[in-house]
Amino acid sequence: MTRTVFCIRLQQELEALDFAPLPGELGKRIFDQVSKRAWSEWLAHQTMLINENRLSPIEPKARAFLRGELEKYFFGDGAALPEGYTPPA
Repeated sequence: MTRTVFCIRLQQELEALDFAPLPGELGKRIFDQVSKRAWSEWLAHQTMLINENRLSPIEPKARAFLRGELEKYFFGDGAALPEGYTPPA
């Protein structure tokens, strides 16, 4: 039977992640409260943040920024779009 969670982002009962995507307490929170669908949407948002802000994920400063955005995306007021970002048509 597939595990489900009440997704904090999408506010409905959905299929849960198969494993914690990050180590530590944040990874456990995500595993317990975020659905596969919401995590997939975050990955797309994260990719956009990396591209638009020209981030290098191997740099500690970029990783700290992305972690902060991740926490805002799921557990805060929502992650903001980069300044001047225009979504593709």
